[in-house]
Amino acid sequence: MSRIAILGWSSLLWEKRPPFDDQHGCWSENGPTLDLEFSRISTSRRGALTLVLDPVHGTSNRVVFAISRRSNLNTAIADLRKREGTIPDYIGFVSSATGRHRSRCQAVLDTVRAWATQTCLDAVIWTDLPSNFAEKRAVEFLVTAAIKYLEELEPPATEIARNYIRLTPTFIQTPLRRAVSAWIA
Repeated sequence: MSRIAILGWSSLLWEKRPPFDDQHGCWSENGPTLDLEFSRISTSRRGALTLVLDPVHGTSNRVVFAISRRSNLNTAIADLRKREGTIPDYIGFVSSATGRHRSRCQAVLDTVRAWATQTCLDAVIWTDLPSNFAEKRAVEFLVTAAIKYLEELEPPATEIARNYIRLTPTFIQTPLRRAVSAWIA
């Protein structure tokens, strides 16, 4: 039986969705350390800035993990893809057993692979959505640009954006989160 870990750092931890949640155990500390930032403009969350792996603007944060109840890597990947409402290319994975892997960033892949080996896991999967702030706003992601963007959101979207940042576990700290701490209070 394969031991497959699912990495989490944001809505996977607080938004309960039984079909997905039924397929993994409890979230555990001491996952790998990855670079994260609220640098993705989410269409499904009315423009809220969501937390993604961002090797350019992100800061190191230790993420959490849960062990999948699935023993088949492809099935575990399909569960996460469906939960996240995304395409297969945006689910990263590494398999110690087969050597197969997919990641947008070599540094993430290397970090997760080393952590999987150290933790005696057969495979690890994670959401691998890219930052899209520069693409959507035509300006580079900077904390000041992100704050300006958040200030321009309409009231219903503003509350969704605040809640997303507020509900992200406090062990996740990024420059944007620190800069907007009063705004989300």
